[in-house]
Amino acid sequence: MEKKNIVINLLEYADRVAKGESQVSLLDDVAATGVGGVEVRREYFKNFDAELDDVHKVATEKGLKIFYSVPEVLFIDGQFNSAILGYLEEGKRMGVTAIKFNIGDFANFKDDLKQALAPVVAAGIQVNVENDQTQASGTIQPLLDFLQAAKAADIDIKYVYDLGNWRFVGEDEFKAAGQLAPYVRYIHLKDVVLNDGKPDVVALDEGVLDWRKVMQVLPDGSPVAIEYPAADNEVVQTGVDLVATVD
Repeated sequence: MEKKNIVINLLEYADRVAKGESQVSLLDDVAATGVGGVEVRREYFKNFDAELDDVHKVATEKGLKIFYSVPEVLFIDGQFNSAILGYLEEGKRMGVTAIKFNIGDFANFKDDLKQALAPVVAAGIQVNVENDQTQASGTIQPLLDFLQAAKAADIDIKYVYDLGNWRFVGEDEFKAAGQLAPYVRYIHLKDVVLNDGKPDVVALDEGVLDWRKVMQVLPDGSPVAIEYPAADNEVVQTGVDLVATVD
């Protein structure tokens, strides 16, 4: 895989963010790895007014595509979450390639889906949903229900396959890959260890997940992000180099 198709999610630098570094300050290190994209996280911003513009400026200078991770849901209590429109405006300000949400309570949505999501599609940003670590938004059937409904309504919202999160909801990552592959257009890679039967996220090849085998099931050409806390830049670079070896 070409490194330009690899993305670094800034969870990789969680320790540095916790110590006060801004996401903008991390972009030099991201670019130095040779990847083509960075995924910024909404919860990491401290000063939206300044940082949104700074991320756009610096990422553009360094030739990095911007992906935007927003820990919010499309549906709350069966209704479209109108706050999504504000997050899309943030994305437009940063010049993002794609933005990611979770589905939330789509199970109780009874209205016209195409009408409800028309403003989302009209924003002109690629919108995807991801499997998180909840039963409502992170298990196979609810995701399939939403993605199939979106396709039937000709709504251009697709899917981010997050490898590690399946173990947190007790579902099989291979089964999920097989059923959800037709909707995938972005991939998150992490590994998982089990401590007393409970999953913890670790770097690639440090856990129990056969991520290379899963990649064989998923669509070729999709951007691939590494997403796990890394101890230092060497761990980040190792992750990038491992993904780059995948055909």
